[in-house]
Amino acid sequence: MCGIAGILYFNTSTVANPALVKKMTDAMAHRGPNADGFFSEDNLLLGHRRLSVIDLSEGANQPFTDHTQRYHMVFNGELFNFREVKAGITDHVFRTSGDTEVLIEAFARRGMDCLSQFKGMFAFALWDRVEKTLYLVRDRLGVKPLYYYADDHCLVFASEIRAILASGLAPAKLNKAAVANFLQYQSVSPPDSIVSGIHELPAAHFMRVKQGRLEQHCYWDITALNPVTTTDPSVIKKHIYELLQQAVSQRLVSDVPIGAFLSGGIDSSAVVALMSRVSISKPVTFNIAFEEKAFDESAYAEIVAKKFNTEHHKIVLKPEAMLEELGHALNAMDTPTGDGINTYVVSKAIKKAGLTVALSGVGGDELFAGYPFFKKYYQLHKQSFAWKASAGLRKLAAGFAGNSKWHNLLATGGAGIADIYPVLRQIVSPLEIEKLTRLKNTRDVVAALLKEKEKAISQFPSFSQVSIAEYGGYTQQTLLKDTDQMGMAVSLEIREPFFDHELIEYVLGIPDKIKYPHYPKQLLVESLGDLLPPEIVHRTKQGFTFPWQIWMKNELKSFCESHIDRICERDFINADNLKKKWTDFLLNDKQSGWMELWLFVILENWLEKNSI
Repeated sequence: MCGIAGILYFNTSTVANPALVKKMTDAMAHRGPNADGFFSEDNLLLGHRRLSVIDLSEGANQPFTDHTQRYHMVFNGELFNFREVKAGITDHVFRTSGDTEVLIEAFARRGMDCLSQFKGMFAFALWDRVEKTLYLVRDRLGVKPLYYYADDHCLVFASEIRAILASGLAPAKLNKAAVANFLQYQSVSPPDSIVSGIHELPAAHFMRVKQGRLEQHCYWDITALNPVTTTDPSVIKKHIYELLQQAVSQRLVSDVPIGAFLSGGIDSSAVVALMSRVSISKPVTFNIAFEEKAFDESAYAEIVAKKFNTEHHKIVLKPEAMLEELGHALNAMDTPTGDGINTYVVSKAIKKAGLTVALSGVGGDELFAGYPFFKKYYQLHKQSFAWKASAGLRKLAAGFAGNSKWHNLLATGGAGIADIYPVLRQIVSPLEIEKLTRLKNTRDVVAALLKEKEKAISQFPSFSQVSIAEYGGYTQQTLLKDTDQMGMAVSLEIREPFFDHELIEYVLGIPDKIKYPHYPKQLLVESLGDLLPPEIVHRTKQGFTFPWQIWMKNELKSFCESHIDRICERDFINADNLKKKWTDFLLNDKQSGWMELWLFVILENWLEKNSI
């Protein structure tokens, strides 16, 4: 796991200044504390920060050059099946034992077609000295980030927004259109970012840059349906188990120690259970515990740890300690997010224990219909004709529903995924955004993307339609961003077996009647046989979250209030309405949720930190 950066000037006579790319890599030194490296050639600069995980030798440092000296590459991520790909390259004597050399030699032979061979999480930049062409590439699911800025003079790219800003080549200007997107979905959707002019390369895309021209291409499509070839549940469950076991096993390839997040929920417990089956060493597990019993899941984590004989670490988090950690967690945010601080805290604990890699159970809910709105959409989709026919009545009812999700759901025009999913996932509704800000007629990026792909998505079963929406929505824009930025803030590589693309392709093709969860994530649980303790399977779902509602009214009150006051001074905020909402929240008004206000606090903190 690493951080990459680079600058390409479009005027070939421009001599690039190596000091600029050094500023960029210094800005994300946390992503790679073990080594840094640089390559410069006329109008091109490449920079790299390395977190050593596989092949710890200096010979595996980057930028890396192929055996012909034609290609130069900086690479961030892991290729979990690189050994299998390496075995097929028989005309080259490898000088390293890692995946970077395998990737560059595979590219030298097959070009972009080599991507189909690899399983992994990655973002890389490759310079072709002969063709004078730069390639920027991102993995299928968007696990690893890659941002860029381009104007008439140059292209600047990096693993983090802060690195691009450090170059001084991109203006630190707020993207106000993205503010509405952030408030609605708690983070900013690709291809935009919170900074005007800085974009995110979409997942499963590569960019070719030649003679000042930027071309983007999609190399993998999640909406390409691969229906299962059998309807026998036992066969399907057996194959899911095999794919999961393979995903976990491949993510244990490392030359440094590996741990695991263990919340006590089904997903993290499944990962730990499979680790115990395939790992040659005892799993090392970590759990965050709270004094507030309503949020504490440590007892369930201990049940799992005991069953699989893990080396278990319980970290009790008190409000006072959270206050101490909050500043560090907020500084870790490369891009503002309403979530993720929980990931920072547990990542820091794992790193402090001496580990560099950890497995996480994130992604299980999205794939196996673990959220309540999966069933909501399933029922609405089954009754789509009646839903459309009752449009007039629903709009009338919406007028009595107040400013709530029910209001927005009743007001939707149809029962398709592009109509329903955005409402189910939004934090601050469009009506509330108009009330609390001066932002008008903002574009719903998530809804627009789903509308564009609605025909392709509609061929999938109902539960899989929601999963696909999740992968393009909350999962990519929030969950994976948080996992990456919070883990890498403490130099911890986090690997997610549920984001194995072969597993995802298979499960998306399974019919609803087999995937329907009569109890939480039934298909996943039954695919694992008797691996999971019944106490874990049949417990009430909590989700790994902090007691913000309590803390914001007590220990964090002054912190939040000061940020609310300061953001109210900005020209895009309706100060009177936002301050009233804060007051109503303190008075326990049910219409004023903590998350809506927390987003404004987070946003102001990020803008101040980055002088925007």
